[in-house]
Amino acid sequence: MNAPARDRRPARAPARLGLTDPDAGRRLADLGWWDGDDPVAEAALVVWALARAADPDLALAAVERLRESLGEQGWGELDATLRNDQGLRGRLFGVLGGSTALGDHLVSQPERWRALRTTSAPGRVFDDSWLPSADDRRRFHLQAVGADPDAEAPVGTLTGQQAVEALRLRWRDDVLLLAAADLQAVCEPELPIVSVEVVSAQLADVAAAGLEAALAVARAQVGPERAGDHRLAVIGMGKCGGRELNYVSDIDVIFVADGAVDSAGRVAATMMRVATEAFLEVDANLRPEGRSGQLVRTLEAHVAYYQRWARTWEFQALLKARPVAGDLALGQEYCEALAPMVWSAAEREDFVADVRAMRRRVEDHIRHDHADRELKLGRGGLRDVEFAVQLLQLVHGRGDETLRGQNTLETLAALGEGGYVGRDDAANLAASYRFLRMLEHRVQLQKLRRTHLFPSDEDTAGLRWLARAAKLRPDGRRDAVGVLQAELSRNTVRVRRLHEKLFYRPLLESVARVPGEQLVLTESSATKRLAALGWSSPSGALKHVAALTSGTSRAARIQRALMPVLLDRLGNTADPDHGLLAYRKVSEALASTPWFLALLRDEGLAADRLCYVLGTSRWVAEMMPRSPEVLRLLAGDGPSADLTARDPAEVARSLRAAVARHTDPRSAGNVARSLRRVELLRVACADLLGLTDVAAVCAALSSVWAAVLEAALEVAERAEAGDGPPPARIAIIGMGRLGGAELGYGSDADVVAVCEPAEGVSDQDATTYARGVIEAVTGALGAPSPDPPLEVDTKLRPEGRSGPLVRTLSSYEDYLRRWAATWERQALLRARPVAGDAGLGERFVEMIAPYRYPADGLPESAATEIRRMKARVDAERLPRGADRALHTKLGTGGLADVEWTVQLLQLQHAGRLPALRTTSTLAALDALRDAGLLSAEGAEALAAGWTTATRVRGVATLVRGKPTDQLPRSGRELAAIASVLGYPEDDPGACIDDYRRVTRHARAVVDEAFSAVD
Repeated sequence: MNAPARDRRPARAPARLGLTDPDAGRRLADLGWWDGDDPVAEAALVVWALARAADPDLALAAVERLRESLGEQGWGELDATLRNDQGLRGRLFGVLGGSTALGDHLVSQPERWRALRTTSAPGRVFDDSWLPSADDRRRFHLQAVGADPDAEAPVGTLTGQQAVEALRLRWRDDVLLLAAADLQAVCEPELPIVSVEVVSAQLADVAAAGLEAALAVARAQVGPERAGDHRLAVIGMGKCGGRELNYVSDIDVIFVADGAVDSAGRVAATMMRVATEAFLEVDANLRPEGRSGQLVRTLEAHVAYYQRWARTWEFQALLKARPVAGDLALGQEYCEALAPMVWSAAEREDFVADVRAMRRRVEDHIRHDHADRELKLGRGGLRDVEFAVQLLQLVHGRGDETLRGQNTLETLAALGEGGYVGRDDAANLAASYRFLRMLEHRVQLQKLRRTHLFPSDEDTAGLRWLARAAKLRPDGRRDAVGVLQAELSRNTVRVRRLHEKLFYRPLLESVARVPGEQLVLTESSATKRLAALGWSSPSGALKHVAALTSGTSRAARIQRALMPVLLDRLGNTADPDHGLLAYRKVSEALASTPWFLALLRDEGLAADRLCYVLGTSRWVAEMMPRSPEVLRLLAGDGPSADLTARDPAEVARSLRAAVARHTDPRSAGNVARSLRRVELLRVACADLLGLTDVAAVCAALSSVWAAVLEAALEVAERAEAGDGPPPARIAIIGMGRLGGAELGYGSDADVVAVCEPAEGVSDQDATTYARGVIEAVTGALGAPSPDPPLEVDTKLRPEGRSGPLVRTLSSYEDYLRRWAATWERQALLRARPVAGDAGLGERFVEMIAPYRYPADGLPESAATEIRRMKARVDAERLPRGADRALHTKLGTGGLADVEWTVQLLQLQHAGRLPALRTTSTLAALDALRDAGLLSAEGAEALAAGWTTATRVRGVATLVRGKPTDQLPRSGRELAAIASVLGYPEDDPGACIDDYRRVTRHARAVVDEAFSAVD
């Protein structure tokens, strides 16, 4: 055979061939293949084939070892055959340069090289048709252990280690033949490439044959009596069941028996042990109840379990179920009995939750330092394709039997043919899947080890070897390694889009009827698919999609491009239906703005964040359409981004300046509400996305509330005073959470107002003026509005609702001196000037200091009174039907518990300890700890309880869309809250468990503090 033109190029030095050993020329000459400068003419084809091996140095070393094992006569036969048999060259050097383990096998069994010869008619090379059938493989393996292949239940004559060695040798021989066919085109490019699916199917057949032979050995070891009192079927699961096995993989199985289950269990356990020792690990953990379940069950017991207890993922696993060994008729009965349950799994109530849990389980099993190198579990890896295909099978296979196959690639093709996936999408995903499986096969072949890791960037030798083993060559711009890395990136990126491609784009094409697309799902199929992906109202969602994407406008075209991504992101949120409705409202609100869709198209982070907040928070979903400018902030990332880096003081100044341009209190109130809404929405988005903490949220919300009051007060004063000078100075004092700068999303502003007459003005005229101003402020801010309410609450003023709305400073002091009750002194602990005349505010603070920080501490009678008030609050204030353990305000270890404890200790000790004179709960806890009034553990427990309750209360309000103090026990709302708080969606109960633990510890400290009051 003449060498191709490229093979006749002079090499001059072995290094030109990729051989790095400086002594390679001499070693090739010893083999008779090199004449000092070039390959020997008769051996040129041999040398060039060797040079193309994945690792030429490894191949050369293995050839030398093989020559030594064969001896001179055997080597002469091999050498002569290599010079004339192109197929042998490709297969032998492909194996020797691609697998150290198989090279060692050939060296230890040197006569096995003959199995790699081309034995067909002249001109025909080794191809797929030469691979043995499944029946032939079964026969070969049974004969290897001395069993009769034609017996109904074959029994081996070899047992123990002898049988294990025979099976191991048989498996290695089969893998050698498959690997040779797999790698032949690497060294001889003219030879055909054996497809990944053929190799995988043959590997599964080898495994099935090995299981059959191991079962024959097990029958022999257990004994004829025990082996004959039952029928036993081995059900292949996973890749073995799907005939898509790797070179090195677990063999997942399930056992089903008819007859004596105990005897069957012993045979099964023995079979697993023999097979695991001989070739691959046999794993039965997919059986009912997993590791803790019975190894072997009857068919009736299997059916009973799946009818009563099985989770959705167990039915997903059964998609791959196939009888592979033992009593195949019994195995077929098993598959037929469970099939109706498999194909109705998508109708189960927990289907969506289980599907999401399965998707996360893929990511949870990957090590962080391997994330970018995982071919199987990484993003855009093999498991993504497999999971997507299986989910579509569960959804659409109920009514289409053509989708009920076990093999991923065959089912993907059926999905394309059936119109459930676009043909181009199916073809592209299949191509990526084949490429990734090929890489997985190569990295496993190298040492016959179970691995799915792509070489690291630092492993240049490993990358070069894999590139050559994958038959990749430089492309003129990049070397082979660069081509490999680019191909991996291209294919994983393509697979990363599999959910939008497989799940959502067909939905889009169905509702929008996009011209030129191949796939249009029926309305029924589209509805079923959305329901399976977590949408409560699929028909409503389809209407929203149609409204957004129909038409030929530029906006409709961009929406069609965006919609699959957005639907995918929304589908992973707690309330995708409401999120899609909100997105439609936002889109309609910004229909005429050019930047909106461009932002979502070009800024992936903004689109991801928008979908998450809309699908998680009804509060944000209701607010966003009225303040869509906040969308711009979602694109920013990093500590300097406006979403998180806005200074509350600067926001307050901007708000006051904008409101100051208005003279009418009502108009000013509208502007204040609008600007406050934008700030609240910004804070809420940062909060939901985990970009800020409790302290920053409280500070921002309190600051904007104070700014609104300040701006509204300034406008009302100008309007009330007219053109003349104001007759009084007014200060608004924040109380409660406003005073402590601890406001939440649904908090009112507790305030009291105090005035001081201008020179020459009577107290009565001053209070009349001030009352008019405060009424204008509360009226303007409290006017009906779709925005979050701006309730100004003045009930903490002296004499409560029946007392005057505003008092002069002297009147306030007189009241406190004569009438102040213990609860009023306690309320003053949170008093802080927030708006109005700063000097008057400071004088107010000085005036109330002796009452809230008594120099002699708290009298015992007052401490007892506080304890009684606290007990009454605990007994009477909790809403009917509320769960005390989960009520964030009045429940066990909640806000009231912590705040009453802090305030009690402040009243007792702040008179002598100035560090305790703060309106902040957390700052007071730090001071109490530093003063030794609370242990470090006690202060930490109270701070954790307060912070946790505040955080949960705020998130619950955002999720529900209205103020709430109750953490729900279950349902979508709990799942959304748990998601925001960082808990896995499949275990929202962990959120409740942690909340109860933290607040229980806080309550223990509260009880200790209040018991000391006695």
